[in-house]
Amino acid sequence: MANEELSTTEAYQVPTLSSERLIFRNIRQADLENIQRNFQDYQTVRFLNSAVPWPYPQDGAVTWYRKMHLPGHGTKHWNWAICRKESPDELIGVIGLFCNAHSHSSNRGFWLDRRFWKRGYMTEACTVINDYAFDVLGFEKLIFDNALGNEASRRIKEKTGATFIEIIEAKFVDPAITKLERWELTREAWQKLRSKS
Repeated sequence: MANEELSTTEAYQVPTLSSERLIFRNIRQADLENIQRNFQDYQTVRFLNSAVPWPYPQDGAVTWYRKMHLPGHGTKHWNWAICRKESPDELIGVIGLFCNAHSHSSNRGFWLDRRFWKRGYMTEACTVINDYAFDVLGFEKLIFDNALGNEASRRIKEKTGATFIEIIEAKFVDPAITKLERWELTREAWQKLRSKS
């Protein structure tokens, strides 16, 4: 990764949040190497929107940070680095929230380093970020999308109380995937689920 200094200010911040095993903190320039490495893993990115270039370019993480992450961060979208509590400086994934006016319909997106799949980390992350969306940002409902066939992502939505809406045409990094599932989670449904936990 080039050592070129990237423009950033203290205005581009999100609050640090935590769960039982994870910390969710602001994405730092030092995290870009981990992002770049993960996005060169086809299994990690194949279910992501086709806006993610493939093969992933050598400057892909830097370009994303400058052109997608920094502009509007903290006002139109909110991105957190996902880190384990025992390794708070090591980004293992990203989870983000987006306003309805964002360029795509979904209000939340995420990815996780393949080494940490099947540990329940992303369900844990979604619980914390859903709380933030409803309790702090004031969302009345959240729309979620996942590639048709992405069973892990589908299970997270089911476990966190989302309601299936429809299947629609879409494009993903994997060109063989041509449809997505759309889900909705209302504030009322989320609060009801949380009251039982």
